[in-house]
Amino acid sequence: MQHSTTKARQSTVPTPLLEVENLRVSFGNLTVVDGVSFSLAPGEILGIVGESGSGKSVTALAMMRLMPPNGRVEADRLCFMGEDILAAGERRLEQIRGDAMGMIFQEPMTALNPVLSVGHQIVETVRRHLGLGRREARERAIEVLRRVGIPAPEQRVDDFPHQLSGGMRQRVMIGMALVCGPKLLIADEPTTALDVTIQAQILELMLDLQSEYQMSIIMISHDLGVVSSFTDRVLIMYSGQVVEDAPADAAFSHPQHPYTEGLLASIPTIDGDLERLKAIEGTVPPPFDLPPGCRFAPRCAYAKPPCSTAVPPLVANTPGHSAACIRNTGYAFGPARR
Repeated sequence: MQHSTTKARQSTVPTPLLEVENLRVSFGNLTVVDGVSFSLAPGEILGIVGESGSGKSVTALAMMRLMPPNGRVEADRLCFMGEDILAAGERRLEQIRGDAMGMIFQEPMTALNPVLSVGHQIVETVRRHLGLGRREARERAIEVLRRVGIPAPEQRVDDFPHQLSGGMRQRVMIGMALVCGPKLLIADEPTTALDVTIQAQILELMLDLQSEYQMSIIMISHDLGVVSSFTDRVLIMYSGQVVEDAPADAAFSHPQHPYTEGLLASIPTIDGDLERLKAIEGTVPPPFDLPPGCRFAPRCAYAKPPCSTAVPPLVANTPGHSAACIRNTGYAFGPARR
């Protein structure tokens, strides 16, 4: 009886939409993403957080196989909707991108073609993936511009990117990514260049669309405030590796990795000293000069001699919450250095 109950519970667990196991990305002899693993459930919102140079954007591009010729992507498993992305040919990848998998790139002014109207660019996407005629595709483009909050879409559909504000260009990018109804949306720093008011509008729009389309989202950001309020789960990346994987509320209320602690400590508070912000000393090491052992050890307030030799595995201390720190292996640490 107990066995059948267990099987029933297991059968309710959704099949992952995206499975990434031991993802590695290299350029020549330099490995810039090293052993990233996670899965994404249907409808889940995942945040990937880290400083510049941590490998967030490269991880996203690798999942879509959008790498330059000298980039090499390897993985023990990289499956989207059960399909092996690594084994897919370029024609198949072109079908997946923009159809089942959409992406909002970091800077819409460079992602949009400056010599084509925004409507033309959306129409081409619709015709390529949905096979609609030009008139139907244009109607679809106008409708998606209306859905993402572009005023007077019947006129704006013929505007060029330079004629739109930064917030409107970002809405166009969201519309273009969603026009074919993807199952997965990857958003790479979608609010970085926008002011706070527009950021809030864009995030609210994405949440509304996520609920409407029942899609999964991977949000890439260095802004912990955005990620904490937007995501279900968070991956903290440092120097090409995942150092913490946790539900969003747990990661921000009970961080288990010193890097996450440092990121949280650097956020200004309303009642804090606004003239002195805490900062993590040093910088992310370049891939050609990685320290031995734990890659964060040279910047870590808790670092001890074993950290410079031991490579900490990603270990779960509590269900669903893992961190790659030697403290999680039972090593006795004293207080942080001041």
